[in-house]
Amino acid sequence: MRIFAVFLLVPLVEIALFVQVGGSLGLWPVLVVVGVTALLGAWLVRIQGARALRELRAALANLENPAPALAHGAMILVAGALLLTPGFFTDAVGFALLIPALRAAVFRVVRQQVMRTQKPATAAPFFGPRSARPNTGDVIDLSPSPAPYGAKPPPAPMAQNPMENPAGGAPMK
Repeated sequence: MRIFAVFLLVPLVEIALFVQVGGSLGLWPVLVVVGVTALLGAWLVRIQGARALRELRAALANLENPAPALAHGAMILVAGALLLTPGFFTDAVGFALLIPALRAAVFRVVRQQVMRTQKPATAAPFFGPRSARPNTGDVIDLSPSPAPYGAKPPPAPMAQNPMENPAGGAPMK
């Protein structure tokens, strides 16, 4: 229901803002502002997206938690989509998401919400000490391994006598 409200209210807000600003500035200045904000937003998203990617790579290389870098990257992606959408309200929200301190605050709030609603994890039966696992026995796969993708089948056996039928039977004439 909330998503329906967002999809209903955001276009209504955008239309109202276009009418108000368009009545004050006129058509061409409004179109220029929308175009400039889209270009500026794309440039900022590119810069901050590259920074978020470097932070993600550094976190993975140092075996650190990549969640903050992934969350920042996702919010930058949403900011880019909002900035490329024509409108004043979406541009304001998109530019706000490009502020690193605001993204960090949003991440903290979302993380707290997820932790609050998350159920305690229960151990899966096949994880844990070996003595706690059920005895399933050893399995040995004796089936021939399949040929790799794109491999040619082995050639058919050649007949010893060129006059003999390779399929067997009477000699060829």
